[in-house]
Amino acid sequence: MSEFVNVGLIGYGYAGRVLHAPLIQAVPGLRLTTVASSKGDQIREALGDVRVCTPQELIADEQIDLVVIATPNTEHFPLAMAALEAGKHVVVDKPFTLDLAEAEKLRAAALRKDRMLTVFHNRRWESEVLAIQEVLQRGILGRIAQFDCHMNRYRPVVRKRWREDAGPGAGLWFDLGPHMIDMALHFFGLPQQITASFAILREGGQTDDWAHVVLSYPDKRIVLEAMNLASGSLPRSILHGTQGTWVKYGLDTQEAQLQAGMSPLDPAFGIDPVPAVFYAGTGETVEFATPRGNQLPFYEGVRDAILHRKPAPVSSRDALAVMAVLETTFRSGEQQRTLPLEFKLPQEPEWGEPGRQ
Repeated sequence: MSEFVNVGLIGYGYAGRVLHAPLIQAVPGLRLTTVASSKGDQIREALGDVRVCTPQELIADEQIDLVVIATPNTEHFPLAMAALEAGKHVVVDKPFTLDLAEAEKLRAAALRKDRMLTVFHNRRWESEVLAIQEVLQRGILGRIAQFDCHMNRYRPVVRKRWREDAGPGAGLWFDLGPHMIDMALHFFGLPQQITASFAILREGGQTDDWAHVVLSYPDKRIVLEAMNLASGSLPRSILHGTQGTWVKYGLDTQEAQLQAGMSPLDPAFGIDPVPAVFYAGTGETVEFATPRGNQLPFYEGVRDAILHRKPAPVSSRDALAVMAVLETTFRSGEQQRTLPLEFKLPQEPEWGEPGRQ
């Protein structure tokens, strides 16, 4: 293996253009050489001397080591499977697949072909999530009783695009749910039961634009909420514990900075000016500076997994867990009842783990 990983990016819509391409280009050891898209002129203007081709040509290119898939959700599974079968390492944007069965097939293919497979759960490296991690590690809240996560937007007008059209992989929960589910599982593990409700609240809506999900654990409840009709400054995350409540307002800055053209290597990248607030049970109020968000470690982890056989930054085991919970939320919403989570984490070692050669 050379000291570089040649990267091919499939898809140059919002995610490919704003998130994946800048992060890949900022990581030493990764070389973005090829993009599969119909936007050739735009790509060359933004990225310089890269090859532009079809997804099939990119996957067939023997010089490509890593395939990054940033396409509409319905294309994730077939493209990822084709890339794995061609012997490529694979990054898939979230959601991993359309259902758990597809996710299990991809993981099985990655194990069989001995290739790294990971999912772009990039929000693990946002300032808000890093702040929550600090709070949990310090234990200032005591035992956590409830965690509320809100990913709300104000988008009252339904737009004509695949995310808002009726069909597989569309809807607000398919878009934001994987982020919130991954965050919950990252901190608290698998829940015992799931209660979910979905609705279309905007005039002319074709798919869900409101979601309310409760993950039940023996000693706590996790409340996940998303909607497209929330305006104003509302909390993003709230942790309630036996010793007080912790609240975080404001969005992580990285996505807006990338959209504005800021380099991930800029010293100001990821700095969050909004502190978190701790309301102690004693009545004391304390502000905590928020850690700097930085999503570069995701792609640094991808590089190290390929070049040095380190574990992937997000394991395919974690990706399956998110899909299992996501699938159960949809069944709960359809049946309008609480459902048990009937899923066990697979135990066989994967790329970079002890016991896997």
